[in-house]
Amino acid sequence: MKRICILASLLVLCAVGTTVKAQKFALIDMEYILKNIPAYEMTNEQLSQLSAKWQGEVDALQQEAQNMYKSFQSDLVFLSAEMKNKREEEIFKKEQEAMDLKRKYFGAEGELYKKRESLMKPIQDEIYEAVKQIADEKGYQVIVDRASAMSVIYASPKIDISNEVLLKLGYAK
Repeated sequence: MKRICILASLLVLCAVGTTVKAQKFALIDMEYILKNIPAYEMTNEQLSQLSAKWQGEVDALQQEAQNMYKSFQSDLVFLSAEMKNKREEEIFKKEQEAMDLKRKYFGAEGELYKKRESLMKPIQDEIYEAVKQIADEKGYQVIVDRASAMSVIYASPKIDISNEVLLKLGYAK
């Protein structure tokens, strides 16, 4: 009987010794943080202006191609077969030029993407460093972005550290 009690005690001690500590986690709302950083708002405004300027250039080329096509349609009865082909090629080239310009500015690896990347990366890096410092200071193992985590249905405001991140970045809230 004594052996069974000692064995049971050892099993209980082993089980208690190997239990895992509860992990600490927190949430941030990246959209909220970014909206409260003036540099982000200025960057967005700059990108919007640049985008509008480039879109204007693309629209002008597309309009030029459209005008060329309308002119071609109205002159069609007066043109020889050779002149028709030449004008069709000119219209095609203008449309292609517009598509190439659009791709250059707005494509997956376009100028707007590169500009956004170069302007936003320093802001994002600064936020990441602040989050990392808070995680190290407070012992968080996981910090989830509520804005991008589609599976977070509800989270207690008590674990949201967005204002701490803003404070760490020097933006008091």
